[in-house]
Amino acid sequence: MSSTALAYDLTTNEPAMLDTDAKVREEIAAACKRIAPLWPIKHFVAVNPFLGFTGQTFAETCATFNRVARTHMLMPRGFYARAIAEGFIDDEDLAAALRLQPFAGGDLAALKEAARSAPGGREKPPAVVATVAETLDRCAGGDRYVSLVSFMIEEISNFCAVYFDEGQASWPLPVRNLAPYAAWRALAVHDRNAEAMGIAGFRACVRNLPAEPVAAIAAILKGLGIPPRAYEDYLFRALFDINGWAAYARYIGWNAELDDRTDDTLVELLAIRLAWGWALFNARRDDEFRSAWSKAMADAAHEPEDHRIDHTRELAIDLVLQEAYDIAYRRRLITRLKGHADRTARERLPVRPLVQAAFCIDVRSEIFRRALETAYPEAETIGFAGFFGFPIEYVPIGHTHGGAQCPVLLKPSFVVCEAVKAAEETEEAEVLGLRLLRRRAAKAWKSFKVSAVSSFAYVETAGLSYAPKIVTDSLGATRPVPQPSVDGLDEDVARRVGPRLEARVIAGRSTGFSPDQKLAMAEAVLKAMSMTEPFARLVLLAGHGSTTVNNPHASGLDCGACGGHTGEANARVAAAILNDKHIRSGLAGKGIVIPEDCWFVGALHDTTTDEVKIFDEEMVPPDLSSDLARLKERLTRAASLARLERSALLGLQESVDKNADVVARSRDWSQVRPEWGLARNAAFIAAPRSLTRGLDLGGRAFLHSYDHNKDESKSVLELIMTAPMVVASWINLQYYGSTVNNAAFGSGNKVLHNVVGQLGVLEGNAGDLRVGLPWQSVHDGTRFVHEPIRLNVFIAAPEAAIDAVLAKHASVRDLVTNGWVFLHAIDDDGRSIRRCLGPGAWQAC
Repeated sequence: MSSTALAYDLTTNEPAMLDTDAKVREEIAAACKRIAPLWPIKHFVAVNPFLGFTGQTFAETCATFNRVARTHMLMPRGFYARAIAEGFIDDEDLAAALRLQPFAGGDLAALKEAARSAPGGREKPPAVVATVAETLDRCAGGDRYVSLVSFMIEEISNFCAVYFDEGQASWPLPVRNLAPYAAWRALAVHDRNAEAMGIAGFRACVRNLPAEPVAAIAAILKGLGIPPRAYEDYLFRALFDINGWAAYARYIGWNAELDDRTDDTLVELLAIRLAWGWALFNARRDDEFRSAWSKAMADAAHEPEDHRIDHTRELAIDLVLQEAYDIAYRRRLITRLKGHADRTARERLPVRPLVQAAFCIDVRSEIFRRALETAYPEAETIGFAGFFGFPIEYVPIGHTHGGAQCPVLLKPSFVVCEAVKAAEETEEAEVLGLRLLRRRAAKAWKSFKVSAVSSFAYVETAGLSYAPKIVTDSLGATRPVPQPSVDGLDEDVARRVGPRLEARVIAGRSTGFSPDQKLAMAEAVLKAMSMTEPFARLVLLAGHGSTTVNNPHASGLDCGACGGHTGEANARVAAAILNDKHIRSGLAGKGIVIPEDCWFVGALHDTTTDEVKIFDEEMVPPDLSSDLARLKERLTRAASLARLERSALLGLQESVDKNADVVARSRDWSQVRPEWGLARNAAFIAAPRSLTRGLDLGGRAFLHSYDHNKDESKSVLELIMTAPMVVASWINLQYYGSTVNNAAFGSGNKVLHNVVGQLGVLEGNAGDLRVGLPWQSVHDGTRFVHEPIRLNVFIAAPEAAIDAVLAKHASVRDLVTNGWVFLHAIDDDGRSIRRCLGPGAWQAC
């Protein structure tokens, strides 16, 4: 953004120099930071929808959304009333909540009475800073201007869909080489749609705007008479009208920041949104509207200075009830954790377990780990982020670029290309040629199907050929779903496809790892897993993914730690490096001795079917063949146990063959809930498995293995609190937002979803790009499956060490002190649990 830009005084249409380096530029940046990014559906990841607000308290943010965006962040009052009536929230919980969130004239009796007399509807509160669109709504008297507001959002969405398109559109936008605002303006000055809808003078209005987006924003703010003190609120409110596309623009900026670049896509989009508001403003010159607008601006100008907290009694009551709901769950969980620690006979493993099995910390793994420990009591299970510490860009065979297989907080440090094992150059060239030919054929076939000249002929001639496929899909046939990475390859070739680790330059890019890089990564990963001794004969590293069909949000069921991809690549890379004899020799020199008879195997846990696929079995030494056979048999038994547990939540209680029915859901194209993903997540526990082994946590906890006694520098603790814990909070708050207000923070009914631009979905055929999770991901049709509970974090580490991390990292400290997560410390035997209110401030639970 330029520091000073030539703009226009839009009230006189005269050029003027506007100081955008000061107030306007600052407020634009502040408003844009309020928007949370939205990753494309091809690698959809969970994002905290309140990411831009974690610097203020949860309560203040609820007030901000009420005040500025006219949006609720809490459940309807009746939800909490039912929780009280059913006994989930008791008087002790309500009293504790009142101590934390007192409100004027409120005592326990008054609170319970307020909960019982819950208002029936959820009226939108009036915004303290009105937009032009909102003021038009109030003046409408009918639905004419309401439809114009919807028309504005739809037109902006249509432009964004073709401008940001990633290959879905057959004809690219001619002006896509321009920046977004310039491209939109080049089209808008010729577009008669707006004027046909009654927005008089639209083209002339756009033509007279400054060509530079920041200057245009500044001029419009001045022309509308927005009070300077309300700039940020007005700009954020305008962006929130198109929150989906704004979030995608923020994602583009997020990626640029990872590369140490700047990107103004979101600012450009803000200029487009304000330009529409300015056009709507100029289309209404009647006294009724102008009077209403003047009053709205006067109200905004006189808002109290301390405006972050909404002191309305209704919001205060709802905040207390939400606090009580959180306390009720936390009280039960802490009681169970302490009770489990007090067991006199805790299960003990052999000094050297027969098998060690590492799974992602994903809450779905908690169910499978318990099942495996039941089926294989001699096995030790471990929890670690599913990318296994290898932040890689994984390039599928036949491609030149791949996806980031690491949490979105990180940037890939290495490029790993897929290759065919033991393939000579001629065979490899042949495989690459076939893949390229297949991709070209698929592109040509798609172009034919959607072209104007062939659409009717295609349906007439080819439609019947699809009948068998439609019938089998509709009946839930259990045919295997081909994996995109090997689809079209010969079966023998497909089995030999895997990551190439050797350092080499491919297509001008450095790929693979040098010996020093391998050693450094191996040491870091083992220490981060608290896995430096003892080592079992067989160590399973299981990433995870999900099998589902006809599901735009399919990648959201894959591994969030792998950037919305499966964890197969990371697990195989980690296993191959840890099996390298040269790396093991180097590790021994660093004090980590891996026995010669220990072997690491990569695997993939399918969270929909609970099947575990082991890779590179042919590489396992013959001496371990019986160990591997035993492990596979126990994994099969564990899968059956896990399916049995999950079947109840899937509504399969009456099923005769639960195993078959769970698997069938993964291949049923009409199934809106192939699995429940991370619904019901509520806790994050970083501790030795001994503190939770044998405790049924119901698939609600992220379990990260951590032994602070092996972490002398406490660098692993710092890593856990700044990466996995933060990612878990993002997941938790995405589910929270999609539950409390799916219309604002979710993506609506997935039955109505239409993919746009290969980026995201619309609900229906128009409107804004949708964010968050589908309604079916949090609700089963009759009740909520996910409960709106903020994340409860438990770390087995000294309080002083946790305090040091909080003092060092403001973003993590904000999550804790502002009530976005509830942080606790557990002592070594699990009997003492204390809650952190801030660095150095702890209280007993």
